[in-house]
Amino acid sequence: MELALTLRPIGFIRSGKHVKFQARHQPLETEAERNVLELLPGANYEMAVRDLAGFSRVWLVWWFHRNATWRPLVLPPRGPARRRGVFATRSPHRPNPLGLTPVQLLGVEGRRLILGACDLVEGTPVFDIKPYIPTYDSFPDAAAGWHDEVDAALSTPPQFKVQFSSLAEEQGEWLLTTWGIDYRARLVELLSRDPSPHRTRRIRQRQGEHLEIGCGAWRAFFTVEGSTVTVIALDAAYPPRFLNDPKLDDIPDRAAQLAFLARWPCSEPPPPTKV
Repeated sequence: MELALTLRPIGFIRSGKHVKFQARHQPLETEAERNVLELLPGANYEMAVRDLAGFSRVWLVWWFHRNATWRPLVLPPRGPARRRGVFATRSPHRPNPLGLTPVQLLGVEGRRLILGACDLVEGTPVFDIKPYIPTYDSFPDAAAGWHDEVDAALSTPPQFKVQFSSLAEEQGEWLLTTWGIDYRARLVELLSRDPSPHRTRRIRQRQGEHLEIGCGAWRAFFTVEGSTVTVIALDAAYPPRFLNDPKLDDIPDRAAQLAFLARWPCSEPPPPTKV
């Protein structure tokens, strides 16, 4: 008999990460980051968080609110392009799209929990908070299955050198200085490990020798020659017809993309010349 359960959020994440590309698959705590869990009013949550300030970490139980379907086999972003059983991964495509994340607790301000690095996008609904207790929650010697193999491979130096063309450098600097947008470091991180086509990493083959990688609201075109990856150009991910449609009011970086396309109407490399 199928049993239906009702869950209600206790609050929502304010991370400023409006696209999945901005949220790493695992938080990187070496980078300074400040996120907020805003608990809802009218439920005495101010009392519920009492004594929480003494913990340096908490578990968040949350919902993959942007996923409506699930798959028994998924293609993880880490490691080779091989499908694995969803229960052996942390894929968002689950029968019940529940997420579980340990995060640093930097402070408690009334109904606001100040958090460190996290992998949650803006507006993620949170169902529960539990204290992280190292004595019970940490098992550093536990086997991690196929992740151990991937971690061993990633412990070696990157196999590819990533360089940027003069155009890509110009575009990157313009995005940074004009809009405060810079995804070049993430590009280098991904492409230096494996620039081959991969659906989950949003890398696909374009015309000729060109490849494309999706970066949330942006994308980049690149080529691979031997062990050198050359980023040819950056580009907006959304076409003008979408950016200029007032009905689509949730497009991230809309103004920046329109300004980018006005400055560089066509960054996409031309198709190869037929001989």
